[in-house]
Amino acid sequence: MNVTVIVLFLAIVSLTLVITYFSAKKTSSASDFYTAGGGLTGWQNGLAISGDYLSAASFLGIAGAIALYGFDGFLFSIGYLVAYLVVMFIVAEPLRNLGQFTLADMLNARFDAKKIRGAAAFSTITIVIFYMIAQLVGAGALIQLLFGIPYIWAVILVGVMMTTYVLFGGMTATSWVQITKAVLLMIGTLIISIMVLWQFNFNIIAMFREAGQATPAGTNFLNPGQQDNLPLDSLSLMIALVLGTAGLPHILMRFFTVKDAKTARSSVVTATWIVGIFYLLTVCLGFGAAIFVGRSEIIAANPAGNMAAPLLAQALGGDLLFSFVSAVAFATILAVVAGLVLSGASAFAHDLYGQIIKKGKVSEREQVVAARTASLTVAILSIALAIFAQHLNVAFLVALAFCVAASANLPVIVYTIYWRRFNTNGAITAIAVGLISSVGLVIISPNVMNPDGSAFIAAQAIFPLTNPAILSVPLGFLGGWIGTLVSKEAESGRYDKVLFKANTGYREYDLQGRAIKKGED
Repeated sequence: MNVTVIVLFLAIVSLTLVITYFSAKKTSSASDFYTAGGGLTGWQNGLAISGDYLSAASFLGIAGAIALYGFDGFLFSIGYLVAYLVVMFIVAEPLRNLGQFTLADMLNARFDAKKIRGAAAFSTITIVIFYMIAQLVGAGALIQLLFGIPYIWAVILVGVMMTTYVLFGGMTATSWVQITKAVLLMIGTLIISIMVLWQFNFNIIAMFREAGQATPAGTNFLNPGQQDNLPLDSLSLMIALVLGTAGLPHILMRFFTVKDAKTARSSVVTATWIVGIFYLLTVCLGFGAAIFVGRSEIIAANPAGNMAAPLLAQALGGDLLFSFVSAVAFATILAVVAGLVLSGASAFAHDLYGQIIKKGKVSEREQVVAARTASLTVAILSIALAIFAQHLNVAFLVALAFCVAASANLPVIVYTIYWRRFNTNGAITAIAVGLISSVGLVIISPNVMNPDGSAFIAAQAIFPLTNPAILSVPLGFLGGWIGTLVSKEAESGRYDKVLFKANTGYREYDLQGRAIKKGED
């Protein structure tokens, strides 16, 4: 066990705990716990969004996927980046104008129905669990590599720390941990990328040429098809990545941490720049690992390739850079899982407990206690599931979460904002069909069923694609459309007000459409 690793690791962890300590003093109300009181500025929230988004899948999973599969791994980077255009132009501003704490709040602006709130909360929790498993798998592999402790104890350690951030600091602590981590992650990625390019006199073509010679695939390493996936599988993956971000609960929740829609929009612009630069640099991380670490060593450290980036840092910068990158990767995971726990807890405490069980008659203190209890429950469940998913690539696991988000959440968000005829039955059907189809198809896919024994069930997969978004996303939209048309229920009559409010942020208007009042009713 390297002393430098321990020192840098403990330094960054201590920094995050100090942030949590001071944030805890500012967290007293439900608004503080869920949304940091809506007090973040555009650049702060943009950094926090990028910190939330640049997860273990981005830093560990994508670098590993590119190192092992070349161009096929880079598809993840392309999909994640383009996804922010969907968020910016379709979701960010209307969501901030209509919502308060959660996605269900936004839907409730048009449909005041407990069953819709319950369906949205259940969808949120499902997505959170998928995403949490990915982060914990990455964290477990990293801590196992750093300290040589068993994978199970590594996952439990991460789970305890992430729960600490949420239980005591809420969204304020989570946001500042994410901001700190985003800055450190960009610094680490830039350092490694510059060191890789330095080896080739900053000639990217030379780096590509060397990668083609250093890998078993040869020049095919630079072409699609190295994962032996069906062409439809690659298309399905891109659909999940591009559309899934707009339905991820921990990303959507970030738009409630700013004061208005204009600030929410500027947050997305800031995040897009940061995320865009980072994903361009993943090419250097992946190709650098393929050249300077080698496929066999990457697989020996972790069969899914999740340790490619830390191993590259060690190969180029020795133990000091390896220690820094590993500590930043750990902070990355802690920040993301804290945001995930918070979004899952808000669905439990605010939507299910506060609005459905208590019918809105719940005090601030009761909401915060319920949220902290829910945080603990989500963390324990995710840890238990992550223990059984050790050998899965974290980028792949996150892609499944994106698929569920695109299939279950995005259709109901789009229809709520843009379709007048949409009604309660359509909303519930959209969520149910999207959720059941995406999760169901994953269960009968090669991820879970494989005759060679590499999956959970040793049998031939019924559904051939590893990511079912190409089918489940249209089914989600189709379910909402059919559910609306077959229902005898009339439209709620709120659409004009919802459309006006979604686009202006104003809460009231007269018959001529002139704004009367901005702010709370």
